[in-house]
Amino acid sequence: MSSVNATSLPRWNLTDFYHSIDDVAITKDLEKADQIARQFAKEYENKFKDTNWSATDLATAIHQHESIEELLSKLISFSYLNYTTHLTDAAVVKFFQHIQEKVTTFSTHLIFFTLDLNNIDDDALAKAYSENADLRRYKPWIDNSRLFRPHQLDNKLEQLLHEKSLTSRSAWIRLYDETLAGLTFDYDGQSLPIAQVLDLLSHRDANVRKSAALSLSQGLTTRLPLFAMITNVLAKDKEIDDTWRQFPHPISARNLSNQVEDDVVNALATAVKSNYKNLSHRYYKLKAICLGVDKLEYWDRNAPLPDMEDQAIQWENAQQIVLDAYQEFSPQMADIGTRFFTKNWIDVPSLASKHSGAFSHSTVPSVHPYILLNYQGKLRDVMTLAHELGHGIHQVLASELGLFLSGTPLTIAETASVFGEMLTFRSLLQQTTSIKQRRSLIAAKIEDMLNTSVRQIAFFEYERKIHNQRQAGELSVDEINQIWMETQGEALGESVNLAPALMPYWSYISHFIHAPFYVYAYAFGDCLVNSLYSVYEQGHPDFAKKYLDLLSAGGSKRHHELLAPFNLDTRDPEFWQKGLNVIINLIDEFETLVEK
Repeated sequence: MSSVNATSLPRWNLTDFYHSIDDVAITKDLEKADQIARQFAKEYENKFKDTNWSATDLATAIHQHESIEELLSKLISFSYLNYTTHLTDAAVVKFFQHIQEKVTTFSTHLIFFTLDLNNIDDDALAKAYSENADLRRYKPWIDNSRLFRPHQLDNKLEQLLHEKSLTSRSAWIRLYDETLAGLTFDYDGQSLPIAQVLDLLSHRDANVRKSAALSLSQGLTTRLPLFAMITNVLAKDKEIDDTWRQFPHPISARNLSNQVEDDVVNALATAVKSNYKNLSHRYYKLKAICLGVDKLEYWDRNAPLPDMEDQAIQWENAQQIVLDAYQEFSPQMADIGTRFFTKNWIDVPSLASKHSGAFSHSTVPSVHPYILLNYQGKLRDVMTLAHELGHGIHQVLASELGLFLSGTPLTIAETASVFGEMLTFRSLLQQTTSIKQRRSLIAAKIEDMLNTSVRQIAFFEYERKIHNQRQAGELSVDEINQIWMETQGEALGESVNLAPALMPYWSYISHFIHAPFYVYAYAFGDCLVNSLYSVYEQGHPDFAKKYLDLLSAGGSKRHHELLAPFNLDTRDPEFWQKGLNVIINLIDEFETLVEK
């Protein structure tokens, strides 16, 4: 397979924040942040604990608080984005830690505000809403904050936990990130970073896939005791926090922040697990037939079909494929997407010094989102671009609401990204006339969808077992490995061979470390978008406009409000099955193509 030249691929331009880590504007903004945070505390601390305040006072305070948080977030965003592309640069790592420490110190002065806000009497707050339209605008943000009222601690304890986060949870996450980034993997006489080894798992040559899989396993094993320790410490840290805050289950805090009910998440997980046989088990059996083997090896799950075209997709072509798909659906979305390319808001190449994987970071409304990729020319990389560009467009549209109202819960955050993937897939499929190409495209899409739904629910079940069993005591490497293999085996079925080399693979899934129970949001988003796309295909009136309204609403509405214009409701027991049926129907079509 031909390849893309990493040295010629675009890097992002962060000068919309600051010119460099030595920019004098950073020092000035740090001084300003310190000053205005202290002044805010002096002016408003304890002000809303009695009844001697007006609706205008509260609206003004929220405006000021939002302005301070935006400045702090700007500093953090710049330092983080720099860090993710210079993980091995000591000066950049030091700068990132410096900004984290400064921002944590400044934000300590602000902790009181949401705590005091949450303690305002319901009747007094309702009266204030009726008196001030500007305050009513912030009602969704206030309501979301007040969801945590039963779980907040007193001000001093909250301040202590906030300040100690740098030397507790944040420090362990940093250790994990830098350890993983520092690992190299021996492959065919080369030392490769993790992103390149993972890419080889989808190579055409089975021997290459196997060698890469074994290399990944061996490399991760060298740090497995440390990764197990980090897993144990963070799980215990979460248990302590949950206990103090009186969350009944390890997942409860995540569900609350996602603004989704426990029974909705359980219904999603149950629906996916009950369809394992109809989804992954069935598909991997068909894929084994395509590859001419009785059972797939684990590293063959994402292998290209034997007759799939093996030409690398150059970056310019990938850009055009995705933008054309967006253009056909909505010129407005394509126009926004184009900015990411023309203004260098994307860091494209796969490099040893970069964070692995991909993301779209919303940053702050006064700047714009940035996308990180590790692009290597595969069809999967094109779909990743479509996915992250969807996030970016969503973030741009919602940014008009300001910092406090633009952020979306994870249950909605994956909507635009998964929808963008579907638009791109359907666009490519419409242009395909060859049965071989159609079969390969559908196989790739099925695998993406299985990785987004089945794989993520398997990850979710792994996390649930890790956190539940950690409550009884520290888990050994062998115990963590066993939980991983059990949950993977249930999801993949009998047509996939779970070789011992798979055991340490849990350790490179950074979501487990960075954001416990984040992963179910991918399955939530996939099923939601499948249902949403079905409505679009059925010719729902004004669909594109309603969809853009959904994205523009940011975090100002709950998921059931956002889906109501499309006559969809996640609380409907059949909702999740409708989404999964889209995948099942694709597998049905794939099965007919396997026989040709």
